[in-house]
Amino acid sequence: MLLNNVDHADLRVIARHGPEFGDAINQALVFPTEFEALQREYPIFFRKDANGAFQAIVLLGLDRDENLFLDGGGWNARYVPAVQQRGPFSIVLQPPRAGEGGEPQPMIHVDLDHPRISREEGEPLFLPAGGHAPYLQHVSRVLGAIYDGLEVGGPFFAALDGLGLIEPVEVEAQVEGGRTYVIPGLFTVGEAGLAALGGEDLERLHRSGALRAAYAVRSSMANLQRLIDAKVCKEAGR
Repeated sequence: MLLNNVDHADLRVIARHGPEFGDAINQALVFPTEFEALQREYPIFFRKDANGAFQAIVLLGLDRDENLFLDGGGWNARYVPAVQQRGPFSIVLQPPRAGEGGEPQPMIHVDLDHPRISREEGEPLFLPAGGHAPYLQHVSRVLGAIYDGLEVGGPFFAALDGLGLIEPVEVEAQVEGGRTYVIPGLFTVGEAGLAALGGEDLERLHRSGALRAAYAVRSSMANLQRLIDAKVCKEAGR
């Protein structure tokens, strides 16, 4: 439903994280607009969607439905991916009213059946006078980042792929007990190809912001070992 301060004046949102809110996932969709924050916490990879188009994900766990960043206190990281921050909200392009001109406008919609929705507990969305409460202001910024990320994602992947910078990678992790996890279907930014860039190609990537995002992907690879270490600790009960 389209969010408004009349029908939803008393609506609240449970902002904490946990399996009951859909956070028990081992991968999360992410966008180039958040790579700088993501690369400090998670390994960033690419994968192909059902139509063969590239999209970016962060790896959160090794087993199905496993999020190694979840603990009793919530989400244990300095940054939570935007798609997990948005909760029950989404942006929908609202067409202009009949007889009015103009382009469709992005508007915040809310899923009233989402497990975070409450009337008794959580963060209020609206102030008593009807203005946006701080939590809704935060949600607006998160949705804006997702909207912008969807806009730049296509050109970003096209630029990298056009220069042959996207290459497949096999993620393999060994944990105690001799178990080996192999995660197929992932891609990354090729280190050698990135280092060999020069001239107009390098300048074009730099001006578009794609170069900085590509280096963030490369930098994030160091977090894969941290993820494996977290898995080992979990298996050992530490």
